[in-house]
Amino acid sequence: MTLPTEMRAVEITEPGAAEVLKPCKRPVPSPRAGEVLIRLAYAGVNRPDALQRAGKYAPPPTASDLPGLEGAGEIVALGDGVSNLAVGDQVSALLPGGGYAEYVTTPAAHCLPIPNGMSMAQAACIPENYFTVWSNVFMRGGLKAGERFLVHGGSSGIGTTAIQLAHAFGARVFTTAGSDTKCGVCSDLGAERAINYKDEDFVSVLKDEGGADLILDMVGGSYINRNIKTLVPDGRMVHIAFLEGPVVEVNFAMIMAKRLTITGSTLRPQSDLAKARMADELRELVWPLLDAGKLQIVMDSTFSLEDAAKAHAWMETSNHIGKIVLKV
Repeated sequence: MTLPTEMRAVEITEPGAAEVLKPCKRPVPSPRAGEVLIRLAYAGVNRPDALQRAGKYAPPPTASDLPGLEGAGEIVALGDGVSNLAVGDQVSALLPGGGYAEYVTTPAAHCLPIPNGMSMAQAACIPENYFTVWSNVFMRGGLKAGERFLVHGGSSGIGTTAIQLAHAFGARVFTTAGSDTKCGVCSDLGAERAINYKDEDFVSVLKDEGGADLILDMVGGSYINRNIKTLVPDGRMVHIAFLEGPVVEVNFAMIMAKRLTITGSTLRPQSDLAKARMADELRELVWPLLDAGKLQIVMDSTFSLEDAAKAHAWMETSNHIGKIVLKV
């Protein structure tokens, strides 16, 4: 296959608001040992992209400076040592960066097959959310069947994924969202109780249900102490983002009295091996559910690659439900 030497892409011209994203031309990257080169059909848009754009989430030293942490497309070249994939394979891939472009490289171990009956646009919505939810809710948070699980931001890409996976594996799912419409979507996906945080106090609602065994939080700020009140003894809280900010004053006496576990993670800085282990668990335990159509990919909207700035501006309104993708 003859590949071009140059590709369309969208770069961050300087740290700032959405308008700093500009179309550009870049050299087509070459896969290193253990990597594949993918010609992308669609790329997912995520809040870490916006953090990078704002200058608050630097890419790892070996990653592309272009934003974009997930996508779906066709493998067009293999690096040395790649034997489990072939040119022409269609994959859904977790990316170290560089997804806002026609071509991108990523470790072969971070690629998963397109689930049965799924479009490329839907497949581009999977990796960042599923790797994040699986690693934090199940691998780190240890969610078990029958436990009460609370996820904030239930109508987001992470939220819609967490609701469905927790429900599929037998947990009782509770969530918060900012409108009755969003709460309705969350209920349809498997939430036992969707709480409109503008009208109700999630602490009181969960107290009436016996408290939460596990909370997945991406809000932080004022939610942190409220989460601690919501957790049962021996409960766990996992943080993956801080929309309200990461710095608060916490009384650790309650954490000690309840024997709570508070943890968290970011996905991008983790090692290639750690991400490969996540991919292996997803392939074994989650992909059969996707192949069987038992999990929905909730999509909000599609923008062209050149309109990445408009996609970011829309995402930052928080009016979307589910995933936003770029058509490459």
